[in-house]
Amino acid sequence: MDESSGPERTDGVPLFVEEMTKSVLESGLLREEDGHYVLDGLLPPLAIPTSLHASLMARLDRLGSVRHVAQIGAAFGRWFRYALLRTVSGLPEEELRAALGRLVASELVYQSGAPPDAVYTFKHVLVQEAAYSSLLRNTRQQLHGRIAEALEAHFPELIDSQPEILARHYGEAGRAERSVFYWSKVARKSTAHSALAEAAAQFQKALDQLALLPDSRERQRQELEFCSSLGVALRFVKGLAAADTGAAFARARDLWEQLGSPSEFLQVPYWQSLHHQNRGEFDLAWQLDEDLLQLSRQRADSAGLVLWVTCAPVEA
Repeated sequence: MDESSGPERTDGVPLFVEEMTKSVLESGLLREEDGHYVLDGLLPPLAIPTSLHASLMARLDRLGSVRHVAQIGAAFGRWFRYALLRTVSGLPEEELRAALGRLVASELVYQSGAPPDAVYTFKHVLVQEAAYSSLLRNTRQQLHGRIAEALEAHFPELIDSQPEILARHYGEAGRAERSVFYWSKVARKSTAHSALAEAAAQFQKALDQLALLPDSRERQRQELEFCSSLGVALRFVKGLAAADTGAAFARARDLWEQLGSPSEFLQVPYWQSLHHQNRGEFDLAWQLDEDLLQLSRQRADSAGLVLWVTCAPVEA
């Protein structure tokens, strides 16, 4: 059997069969005769897509200028609202409605409701991905930026209810500062709801975006806050002795020292000490405790002394 017909070429989904059928139908070489379909001649080799992605791309290409509307919709995700699409696309209403009508007629997109309250959904996530992948990088960034701004302007409730949507769009737009703001908001929300696995992933996303910003004391302080919070979340998700937990606290400790050991982050060396205790690395834990004791005495910092006492059994 020809290997090109295997699941690696068809992606193993029924959608491929459907798309292949549509390709043949749209070729014009298939006619109906006595209730049956008859193929008039042979399809040129290039008329038969060799993968589902190629089939979907070919169908989008055949839509001509309408493809642009599908691409904008794909930047939103699996589904999008008419009102937001109109704002982001900047197209005249008549032209936009006509384009959406053709998309719906092509069965690549399904419509629920009527404009201006209509919601459109791509028939399959692979359709959305095909449309999105055909966008140039700069165009993608511009679209995501416009989407994020439109969401803030028209759906301000998302800032509190679903800040991860804004975080994602600003990140894709290359606007790291805004993305950091929203990822940190998402992570704190997850922490408040004790969704610590989610919080850990979200603090990491905030750190990834933060790394794209120029180095400064403000950035270092944000990184210290995120690393400290990440370490605490990982303490419950992976355990105090886990390498990832220790790495988060070690980075937080480095930043803490670079920033002059601010008192409001005295918990950083404390957690790092507990990490080493749980790994049986008592010499490292002892040194951290001694450093914390010395600093707390120099500053007459009662909070630091309380933390040191908590670790005191290790020293006995």
